[in-house]
Amino acid sequence: MGALLTSVALAAAGCSSGSKPGPGNSPGNSSDSANVNATGTPTKGGTLKVLGNSDVDHLDTASAYYATSYTVERAYARQLFTYPASTDPNKVNEVVPDLATDLPTTANGGLSADGLTYTIHLRQGAMWNTTPARAVTAQDEVLGMKRLCNPTPNAVGALSYYAGVIAGFADYCNAFAKVKPDIADMKAYITGHDISGVQAVDASTVKFTLVKPASDFLNILAMPFSSPAPVEYLNYMPDDATFRQHTISDGPYQITAYTAGQSVKLDRNPAWAKASDPVRDAYVDHIDVTEGPDEAAVQQQIQAGTADMEWDTTVPTASIPALKATKDARLGIYTAGISNPFLVFNFQSPSNGSALSKPAVRQALEYAVDKVAIGQIYGGPSLNTPLDQTIPPGSLGYQKMDPYATPGSKGDPAKCKSMLAAAGYPNGLVLKDLVRNAGKHPAVAQSIQTDMKACGVTTQIVPVPQGDYYGKYLSVPSLAKSGGWDISEPGWIPDWFGNNGRANIEPLFDGRGYAPGSTDWGDVNDTQVNALIDKALGAPDESTAAGFWAQADQRLMAIAAIVPFEAQSTAVFRSDRVHNAIFEPFAQNYDVTEIWLSPNS
Repeated sequence: MGALLTSVALAAAGCSSGSKPGPGNSPGNSSDSANVNATGTPTKGGTLKVLGNSDVDHLDTASAYYATSYTVERAYARQLFTYPASTDPNKVNEVVPDLATDLPTTANGGLSADGLTYTIHLRQGAMWNTTPARAVTAQDEVLGMKRLCNPTPNAVGALSYYAGVIAGFADYCNAFAKVKPDIADMKAYITGHDISGVQAVDASTVKFTLVKPASDFLNILAMPFSSPAPVEYLNYMPDDATFRQHTISDGPYQITAYTAGQSVKLDRNPAWAKASDPVRDAYVDHIDVTEGPDEAAVQQQIQAGTADMEWDTTVPTASIPALKATKDARLGIYTAGISNPFLVFNFQSPSNGSALSKPAVRQALEYAVDKVAIGQIYGGPSLNTPLDQTIPPGSLGYQKMDPYATPGSKGDPAKCKSMLAAAGYPNGLVLKDLVRNAGKHPAVAQSIQTDMKACGVTTQIVPVPQGDYYGKYLSVPSLAKSGGWDISEPGWIPDWFGNNGRANIEPLFDGRGYAPGSTDWGDVNDTQVNALIDKALGAPDESTAAGFWAQADQRLMAIAAIVPFEAQSTAVFRSDRVHNAIFEPFAQNYDVTEIWLSPNS
């Protein structure tokens, strides 16, 4: 899921916060992360205290696309399928049933012989925390799908996963785009129109019809976007301030208090029963998220025991050497295979005579960045290595290349400067750099500013709140078209791992779906790349698809679509009283539904 990365790295929860581990390179497969402090008998009760800097991008599952948002979604929202909490790298990325009774196959009748029809049965006992509580139904799953392409800025961030795969989805969305974005008109459209490829056969059976076989369709259904939605959601604008005060839960926890930019409180959902949920154990009674402190203050409080785990930050770089030297068991380092951060160009910006729309300019700027200096901000070579392409190691289609090689990966300002002059900019450029105002992001922007200055480019840092970065700035086409920003440094967590070619290239670089909420932030829309995406998605097998993804990667770097910086591992920390801390790759954090606390702590 192209969670979007936070200070970890928010990535886009595959927003927008986002890399694919292969065998031996999977999240959690790290010698530093082996001790999850799972000794003893699990104890129920207590309050898990989570501390961080800023807010989610969205609470609505139809639009949340931030790694941090996935942490809370895991607790309050369920999907037909999901991923298990596991320290086994061979299991953690395998889709398992959640609301569904089993995985659909041709043998059990869930998958048609032509691979186009999925018939999925819902398990009994999954309930909404409404008054009175009521069962989650196939009709709720259909409604969840129908809300995704609403004509507001809070629409789904990965529309192509659905519109390009499910029959009738694109037609439904194209018509929905013309609807007035208010509650009454959207409700009337949703209730009066259907998606031909999404049908409730009965209350406990939903059928999906695809336009073509998709070997990763269960991965798509495992995304939080694919969550069912209760009918009450039609009474609110998607993810507006009123909606956020009226979330409805079918998971083990319910959101009982939310203050934007300050706190989230989750308590047990009385309508949830473990017997209906094969994935979540829900040991703690309460989860209290407090927002505000920077990552240094977060680290201090967790080490002091006044907080239990990070929310949207990671271990400060300066703290890692001492923690590793003392073999502090509370430190976890996870090989995540994520590309974070990287520099994205605004292809639409009118600044400097639309300079960034010109490949020669972007190619020159590929030589500007000292990737080793960026790596030092994120913990140095023990946690990350320079990356020179769009697909990180471990992802489907990765073939190592370095088309803009510089000495020691430290940049070549002289070459950058001469190439800019040859491209028609002998006096350099002035670029607005859109930057998250927390975590490691200001330091990254300052490092980029220094590098750019050396090749004659002035960057003007435009700081924005971290929680608003993707949803209110980077994913807003009107801001891009007006030149509100020229460059920025997002991150990306693939929306799933394993067979994940679709989850790396398509959401970031397929410009045919560019719209509000899009994660193709710079509006890359290259006909060759688009054609290769289509070939990869239509490939008969994973090996053939990998070849097309590799070609797309090569083309993207040839046109200098982005400047990649590093392939990164994630360092997280927990308090002494936290047990069973299992790393969840999509949130880049521990699974809050599995943690239990020391008794009487």
